[in-house]
Amino acid sequence: MQIAIVLYPGLTALDAIGPYEVLNLMPDAEVRFVGAEPGPVVADSGVLFLGVTHSYAETPAPDIVLVPGSSAATATAMADKELTGWLRRVHETATWTTSVCSGALVLAAAGILDGVPATTHWIAQPILGKLGAEPRPDERIVRSGRIATAAGVSAGIDLGLWLVGEICGPERAEIVQLTIEYDPRPPFDAGHPSKAGEQVRKKARAELLRAGANPREAIAIPQVLWRRAIGAYRA
Repeated sequence: MQIAIVLYPGLTALDAIGPYEVLNLMPDAEVRFVGAEPGPVVADSGVLFLGVTHSYAETPAPDIVLVPGSSAATATAMADKELTGWLRRVHETATWTTSVCSGALVLAAAGILDGVPATTHWIAQPILGKLGAEPRPDERIVRSGRIATAAGVSAGIDLGLWLVGEICGPERAEIVQLTIEYDPRPPFDAGHPSKAGEQVRKKARAELLRAGANPREAIAIPQVLWRRAIGAYRA
């Protein structure tokens, strides 16, 4: 089963890596990190790099598509005609088209969520509605036919486990859950706007808006080293 996880400059790393660590444990999983061209992509931290292993053109018919979100680059991804065009094409044949966090806005920009119940990060819910989707702000995962969207960032792990359950059955999903010891017991109970206090909500919103308006400058990486790494992976 071919799994295409989209990478683009400025993405939130956990949106992609959380589901990857889960989906990669499915039998016969072939994970590809796809983008405009193979090479390094810097996350929104400005210091962490992920690697595109295959181009969009090299990945015309994945079984699962997953689009991560971003704190600062979602709008750029939404305006990327190559990305949105590829999403429309592969959605026609994919078994599952999915998103994490504000990746749902990218699916919406591609026209995939018109009239579709969906979720995204809490701060992006109003935008999701304006793009034609039907927001479900209180749900962690929303399924509509072959489309599944997850709420913000950490919800990508839940989405991955949910997909494993749908594809391989509950027992396999439980095996994967135990393998990664996913048994969250957060020391604080403020993981959703309905649980957080007013001051926490205000400060979190301000920080998110500030991060979106001021993306961090990326460090450089020698391209020759990256080409060697990609070459070894694809050999």
